[in-house]
Amino acid sequence: MLRLAAALKNLRVSVADPANANVTVFFALIAYVAVWTAYGVITKGPAGFHPDMTEIIAWSRDLDFGYLKHPPLSAWLVRGWFELVPVANWSYYLLAMLMPAIALWVIWLISADYLSLEKRVAGLAIMTLIPFFSFHALKFNVNTVLMPLWALTTFFFLRSYTTRRPRAAAFAGIFAAAAMLGKYWSIFLIAGLVIAALADRRRSAYFRSAAPWITVMVGAALIAPHVIWLAEHDFSTFKYASAVHEAKSFGATVIAAIGYLAGSFGYVALPAIIVFVVARVNATTLRDMAWPWDDDRRLVALSFWAPLLLPAAAALLAGVQITSLWSMSAWTLLPVMLLSPKQVTWRPVDSERVAIFAAILPLILLVASPFIADQNKPKGPPSAAAQAPLLAREVERLWHQIVPYPLRYIGGDGDIVLPVTAYATDKPRALVPGFIVLPDPVTLRRAGMVQICFAGDEACLSRARAEMDGAPFQTNQTTIIRTPGQPGAEPRRYTVMVVPPRS
Repeated sequence: MLRLAAALKNLRVSVADPANANVTVFFALIAYVAVWTAYGVITKGPAGFHPDMTEIIAWSRDLDFGYLKHPPLSAWLVRGWFELVPVANWSYYLLAMLMPAIALWVIWLISADYLSLEKRVAGLAIMTLIPFFSFHALKFNVNTVLMPLWALTTFFFLRSYTTRRPRAAAFAGIFAAAAMLGKYWSIFLIAGLVIAALADRRRSAYFRSAAPWITVMVGAALIAPHVIWLAEHDFSTFKYASAVHEAKSFGATVIAAIGYLAGSFGYVALPAIIVFVVARVNATTLRDMAWPWDDDRRLVALSFWAPLLLPAAAALLAGVQITSLWSMSAWTLLPVMLLSPKQVTWRPVDSERVAIFAAILPLILLVASPFIADQNKPKGPPSAAAQAPLLAREVERLWHQIVPYPLRYIGGDGDIVLPVTAYATDKPRALVPGFIVLPDPVTLRRAGMVQICFAGDEACLSRARAEMDGAPFQTNQTTIIRTPGQPGAEPRRYTVMVVPPRS
């Protein structure tokens, strides 16, 4: 521990050196990704991928400008990633942790315009204490994808607003469009930044320049293919959102909006408390944090508050419920908000202590990860996700006993189909109604398919036979069991029906 403390102290000194700061932070973030990836593999890997993760893999098997549930960017990223590396626990959790790491790097860059080097170190360290940048980020989904995209959009918006340079404006448009292609929730970021631009006292100079119009034109051009896709598919993603987030009573909506705000601030309470205690923040300083007087910091405050608060106002107007987890991408400017007031004094020893605490905490959790994994073992029968790697191998073996061509389609119980398609080396498509646009009957007949159900699940078996539409098939009963002591070790039986291709 003494050696570790000495190494961390040397790291803090290296970061505090302007000549080495960027390189040191870069390699520190690589270590951060490695530690949390290892933690995810140990604690979450044995239970299999979360459904959010397997469904994105399923979308990625057919690249398109949109999908029935969400816009396409998360699927594009997953497709590109798994073209480079195999589908495995380590690779997926590595991809997941790259999202907060990129966001942290952008936060480091943004803070250079507003904070001293000591405060930048402290600001980056306290951000790693927010669960959004660690525990929650391990579940790769459309929310975690927004973390670096919101950070990059905010970074280039602030640069384009203050410098009005075309390059920064163009990048602001690129990343704003990417954020919208990640999740429509990003409309609150774009609306919030528009409000910040209009409310700033320098708005005349900004809107008379080419910068905002470059941002709009670039963003509109990049998102146009998705808009065309939406029109061609009867705005299916909007219909999905309306069905999932149906209108609630006003009372329920108010409670949910309050819960969104309280939960969101609860997630960042620890960093705020650290700053308040170390800097001995008083009421005057707190007011300056929340609402600065100088133009540059006021623009930051507007860009921080508007995207964070707009969802609560919109939820009240629309009568829908929102959750604080969706605010995970909205904290890019928190270090600047907390540390930029002149009254906030920050000594080198304060940065050292905060950085050491932020570095030691994930290492402690990594050491404890086997115990955490053991305590979180699911009770009851093993899930298909836990057994999916072995089941996928068995399904493909049964298929290739009959058919020499790659397996293209898997149907059946959705809880089985998605994880099995994720791990299958043939990279088949999931036949889950309402999840993807299903292929036409001729394509299915020529490609063949496999249907998988839990043994004895008559409802699933009946649906599978209907989808096979009278085609000849071979039925197999297979039992999957993993290494004793791991989740999914108990045996579980599956019915696998192989439907060969027909001309």
